[in-house]
Amino acid sequence: MRTMNCDVAVIGGGPAGLAASEAAKKEGAEHVCIIERDDHLGGILNQCIHPGFGLHTFGEELTGPEYAARFVQRAKQAQADVLLGTMVLEVRPDRTLLVVGRKTGLMEIKARAIVLAMGCRERPRGAINIPGTRPSGVYAAGTAQRLMNIEGEMVGHNVVILGSGDIGLIMARRMTYEGAKVHAVCELMPYSSGLGRNIAQCLNDLDIPLLLSHTAVDIQGEERVEAVTVAKVDDKLQPIAGTEITFPCDTLLLSVGLLPENELSRTCGLALDRVTNGPVVNDHLMTSIEGIFACGNVLHVHDLVDFVSQEAANAGRYAAQYAMTGVVETQEIPLQGGEHVRYTVPQKTQIGPVTIRFRVDRPVKKPRIVVERGGVTLYNKPKMVCAPGEMETVQVDITPAKEETGPIVVRVQEGEK
Repeated sequence: MRTMNCDVAVIGGGPAGLAASEAAKKEGAEHVCIIERDDHLGGILNQCIHPGFGLHTFGEELTGPEYAARFVQRAKQAQADVLLGTMVLEVRPDRTLLVVGRKTGLMEIKARAIVLAMGCRERPRGAINIPGTRPSGVYAAGTAQRLMNIEGEMVGHNVVILGSGDIGLIMARRMTYEGAKVHAVCELMPYSSGLGRNIAQCLNDLDIPLLLSHTAVDIQGEERVEAVTVAKVDDKLQPIAGTEITFPCDTLLLSVGLLPENELSRTCGLALDRVTNGPVVNDHLMTSIEGIFACGNVLHVHDLVDFVSQEAANAGRYAAQYAMTGVVETQEIPLQGGEHVRYTVPQKTQIGPVTIRFRVDRPVKKPRIVVERGGVTLYNKPKMVCAPGEMETVQVDITPAKEETGPIVVRVQEGEK
């Protein structure tokens, strides 16, 4: 079996992998290898033909393919090696990868550092237990997006969308533009899980109803979807009898959440966060196994690709530093969520400046974000609003002091105090 050596191996050629590989090369890693199972770099961005990307990174509004093309060009200019059509079968704790591809065959890659950038996948129908028959016409929203934007196939003409994630909101607009009738977007929770701008542009501007606290209770049809019945839910998220609405339709799109693609992480033995379903990392984005780093949607689901690129660039830089020096900083302070905070990334940090990303567990009006340790406040600032669909980012300088002990806690107070 053929063996290849490299300084940094990046698993995934989407936005996270591309940004990580470019940063690793700039940091001084001589041999950086991107391993991508698809035949093209760019990942999910290739099917995201709508605008709205790049405002933070490039200061201009781009489509997904345009944003991806810029990072593909950067990776080429940095002279990162690319293995397309290549699947990683195994990641070992000694930083050896077992891969297989049409051109490489079965091959081992021995890396000094690894960056996990595998992205995420959609939660399927089987994970949400919708009653009813199993006809054609039920699609994950991202699958429908790929069929329409890349394959040129119209997936339906009368549509109901379950879940108000960003992909579902964007597909409501996309299908309307293609002549379909979108009857409603139904959301189980009493608030949307998508970005506010997508609710405004994709639903409100097109007069598409958003039914909060509603879920699908039946799918009718034998060969093809004929109707979908939805009902209102109570505060325990159980359907309320007598509130059913039946929409005659031929298509049901599911936008019910994304799951980080961490099968390789599990088999490798990485510690995973029970909330994010991604690896536990420190402020250098290193996982529980030395020399293996994680970034992007494999770490936690992001709302903006610009933040994916920023985070991935940090992971690539730290991976390159580790590959060249083998140095690991050992002092780690636990970092965790408090009031109204579902999770934090990273979960561990050290003394010094750190960027903390987190999501709230529900919409919070007039919030105040507080970061403290041992009763000492490290950060305290108000915001207009915090919502689960929008990831929050704060930068905190963790300074050493005798009175600061225990974990660092991030919490969100409701109402200015």
